[in-house]
Parts: sequence; structure tokens; C-alpha cells
Amino acid sequence: RQNARVYISGLLSDLERKNVESIAYRHDQDRRGLQRFIGLAAWPHQPLLEELVQQAGAELGEDDGVIVFDPSGHKKCGNDSVGVKRQWLGRLGKVDNGQVGIYMGYASRKDHALADVRLYLPKDWAKDRKRRKKCGVPKEIRYQTRHELALDMLKTNGKYLPHKWIAGDDEMGRSSRFRHDLRALDEQYFLDVPSNTNIRDLEAPCPAYGGRGRLSKQPFQRVDVWCDSLDKDTWARINVRDGEKGPLVLEIVKRRVVARTERSYRDATEELLVVTRSLDENGKMKYDYHLSNAHPDTPLEELARVVKAEHRIEDCIKRSKSEAGLSDYEVRTWAGWYHHQTLSLIATWFLVRETHRGKKIYSGVDRATSSHSAGSAVASRVRSQVSWLADALCAAKKRTQRTGSLSSL
Repeated sequence: RQNARVYISGLLSDLERKNVESIAYRHDQDRRGLQRFIGLAAWPHQPLLEELVQQAGAELGEDDGVIVFDPSGHKKCGNDSVGVKRQWLGRLGKVDNGQVGIYMGYASRKDHALADVRLYLPKDWAKDRKRRKKCGVPKEIRYQTRHELALDMLKTNGKYLPHKWIAGDDEMGRSSRFRHDLRALDEQYFLDVPSNTNIRDLEAPCPAYGGRGRLSKQPFQRVDVWCDSLDKDTWARINVRDGEKGPLVLEIVKRRVVARTERSYRDATEELLVVTRSLDENGKMKYDYHLSNAHPDTPLEELARVVKAEHRIEDCIKRSKSEAGLSDYEVRTWAGWYHHQTLSLIATWFLVRETHRGKKIYSGVDRATSSHSAGSAVASRVRSQVSWLADALCAAKKRTQRTGSLSSL
């Protein structure tokens, strides 16, 4: 309990770097005990993530909710930390040395939260017995693509998160196999794809027939090139939400298409192409491209809502990194990575609940008169959050001890 209380309190503190050493120093504790708790102790993290998913589903769940998969990189130095290598780190927008977590988020009209995570273990790591043993990678862990990790989380947690949509960035959407697998699971997806995706517009008139051979079809072309050919009147304007500087307007267009996102994979399935554009911070028009298996008659307002949900999960990851130390860990082991990530997601969930609760507290209430009581209540809820965390840890420990030994928490 004490280690859990100290660590999660440190993650929720104003420390600049929320790693074991700085958290131990803040609480005037020997860092070695906390290091063992995070990096070496064999307490299972899965029960905590299961509890987190179920809480998020119970408090935020709506039938038309959106599950979002978002790979996020953590830049790291050296080559000894589990899963680290030079690879694409999406948040940095380049290939760099680091680790990648596949995050599962959930968004509804009530709020949004991160609910689960998997560490992507590159193929060379999965095959290296020496490095696996050194970092404590479980024997049953095998190489899985980022899309397979996402599907595992969906199959495990989907029943706890009421949803109508599966969304994800272009790293998820570019895989034809991933979209195929989602269709096989009878899931409705809305996935970003790169600007160089080749599409055939099924709503455009066919070229004139030359009188010989098969009827001509519209040629495949890059989606960004196709987009440039659209008239201004083609775009519909939708107010997504009110921003600090006024309403945020999204322009959107949709078409029935056949898409090729990979040269080696030919999938003739008809899909719905959705293109959105909006002004970025520099006043330039930013385009985003999406493929979906939704019905062509799906209202544009509903499609824009899914776009908004995806962006909210991106913001949630940023918040977790800045306010709950998601990337601040300094551990090398498999268990250490999952322990830190799990506690950071729980801390982020606490922040989400506090923000949501604050909106209710201050709705029609004078903030000056309520700030003192609200501050006292926050401290009490921090203790409550840590309490259920410790209870879940102890329950997991008892279950594990029935079948084998478990290091002291």
C-alpha cells in the first residue's frame, strides 16, 4: 500500500520528472524500495488495467462510444531497455531511438480516457533470447504487429466499453489486413490513412466507352490529388465545438471508393472515404484522410463526431505525458515498463474524473466560495484512488499466491 500510495501521488504531483528517484526524493524515501516495487516486484498489472477498463466503461459508457487505438512513442537513450530500438515514433514525426506503446482510449459525449496499453516488442527483440531474459520478457510473449496488439485489446476489453466505432491514426488505418479483421469482427471502423493512399472514386462518371473490350473504370489516383480536384461547393462546413477563440469549424466530404493502402495487398472491398480539413495554428489548411466501412448515408455530423473523439484521445495521451509522467520512467524490464504505464494510466484516469467532477461542482457555483472545500475533497479522493489501487494489488497477490510465489509489494 505504501509504495502504491507514494508512487501514484508522485505521478500526480508537480515534479518536473516523475521517475522513481525523483518521487522517492519528494517523499523522503529510500529509492531502492520504490525501484524494487516498480522494476522488479512480480505483482501483476493486468487486474489493475481490467479494473480501469471497467470503471471507464461504467462511468463514461454510451452505446455510440468510440474506441480509439493510438500508437505513441517514448524516446529513450541506450539499447538495454525492453523493446527499445530505432523505429518510427509518431509523436516526434520521425524515426528515433525509443519504445512504442499501443494505447486504447475510449471517448463518449460524457468524457474520454485511456483504458489499456500494450508494449510493441520489435521482431528482432522477440527473437533475441539473451535480451529477453535480461529484461524479463515472459516466455509466452511472441512477436505481434501493432495491429495485432490492438485487436487483442479489443477482444479483451470491447465488451466493457459500449461502442459503435473503432478509430485510429494512419499507422493503424494503412493496414488493409487490420481493416479486414475489423470487418470480420463486425466492427464499424473509421481509420486515418496516409495522403498517398490510392483510391478509385466509385461515384465519379466512368470514362467514355471506346467500343472494344471491357468498360473503362475510373483510374486509381492518390487521395490528395483527388482531393485537389474538388470544387469549393463540394465541402460541407460543420461546427465541431467551441474553442477558446470561437467555434472550431471542420470542412468535410465523403465518397464511396475502393482503396489500395498497400502495394502487395489488393482488397476490392468498397469503403467510405472521408476527407476533413481545417485551419491549423499557423492559418494553413490541414487535410486528414479516413476510410470507413460505415453506410454511405451516415450523416456528416456523426462522422465529424468520430474525428473529434480521435483527437480527444490524442490530447489525453499528451495530458498523461505532461501531467502523469507517462514517458518519465527510467526502467529497463518488461515488468517495470508495464508497472509504470499502468500506474500512470490510473493517475490519468483520476485527472479525468477530477476534471469531470469539477465541471459539475462549478456549474452555477461561485468558485471563490467553493475552492477551499473542493481542494480538501481532492486530497480525500487521492487517498480513495490509491486505496482501491492497493486493494486491487493485494487481491491480485492473493490470487497469484495460490499458484506460485509473488515478490513482496
